[in-house]
Amino acid sequence: MEINKTRLQQHFEAMSLIGKIGETGTNRPAHSTEEKKAFELTAQWMQDAGMKTHIDSFGNLIGRLEGKNNSLPVLMMGSHLDSQPYGGRFDGVAGVLCAVEVVKTLYDNNIMPERSIEIISFADEEGWRFNKGLFGSRGILGKLEEGELQRKDKDGITREQALKNFGCDITKFKQDEYKQNSIYCFLELHIEQGPVLDIAHKPIGVVSGISGPLWATLKLKGMAGHAGSVPMALRKDALVGAAEIIIALNEIATQIPGAPTVGTVGTLNIFPASRNIIPEEVTLTIDLRDIDLERRHKYEKQFKEKIEATAKKHGLTYSLTEDTNSEPRYCANWIKEIIHTQCKQLNIDAPELMSGPFHDSLPLSYATDYGMIFIRSKDGISHNPLEYSSYEDLALGTTVLLRTVTEILKR
Repeated sequence: MEINKTRLQQHFEAMSLIGKIGETGTNRPAHSTEEKKAFELTAQWMQDAGMKTHIDSFGNLIGRLEGKNNSLPVLMMGSHLDSQPYGGRFDGVAGVLCAVEVVKTLYDNNIMPERSIEIISFADEEGWRFNKGLFGSRGILGKLEEGELQRKDKDGITREQALKNFGCDITKFKQDEYKQNSIYCFLELHIEQGPVLDIAHKPIGVVSGISGPLWATLKLKGMAGHAGSVPMALRKDALVGAAEIIIALNEIATQIPGAPTVGTVGTLNIFPASRNIIPEEVTLTIDLRDIDLERRHKYEKQFKEKIEATAKKHGLTYSLTEDTNSEPRYCANWIKEIIHTQCKQLNIDAPELMSGPFHDSLPLSYATDYGMIFIRSKDGISHNPLEYSSYEDLALGTTVLLRTVTEILKR
């Protein structure tokens, strides 16, 4: 069996037109009109591959190829079609479209698997619209947290309202959850979003595990005053405190040279945001990740101590809210071995590497064994319109995925 490389490329090119910004950029917010259009197009391709499709109450697009024995746990694949607000064409999309190509290839070769295969485009993996991601993949596992539906986007729209606008029935969450042991394993193909494979001149990588992300929101509050009249020594400047804390996070994350720890402040909101008023309130988002949970806990403690000391130094009050907290999760050895074997048979030298970004595989790892295939990212760029993975690499990764699925279906 061989995949259809031309068809795969055409699918990527068609998808890139939905939510297109600039020449190569993408903006498909979760639960949006753009994502719905992406779902409708992908559902057509899924149906062409013999799959039945529907959108569940969480906003996930699900395609199912029925197997001979419906009592067996399903082989699940997928990723997401929502994007960053200033994103690229391949993040998430690769995991959905390459999986569809795998099933289409099986279908065209009249292969009816023993167990059913499902492909899911999970809702709101990215997490930027409501400041909490992996919504759909956590949803099907019953892992949503209290208050998630009341989270608001920048326009004041709650997730509950966004889901209703999308056509979802939030009263059916429970019936759309997957029963324990109903998923045999989960496979996700994804662009690397980093430079390791590109630097090594390797098209494919085998993922060893996913770093544990800690997301938090820090709000610092000082006192507004006239920028021209309040003496420096008497100020309670929330932005000065925020600046020190941002630098501290960078210093904490880089204290061990070469370690995979990363720390980022990605957003900063200042009130009242006038050039001649001392900033009274600053809200910033914190992203701390590490594959070593013990080290991440240590750094989290150091960071919290720095926040406390900085607030005291500048006469500020603060609140720190935890948005996401996950431990590192490792890929199943038996799936890694299958992927490695398929790569060797194709004469692909595929190194093993960890994933710094989180993926829908992260919550799925709590319900079943998972494996991931990485595709080389040019210059390591992602979450940016310049994000690029070649169609040759994507076709090669899809071939590895097809062979991996075929091997797993023998079990």
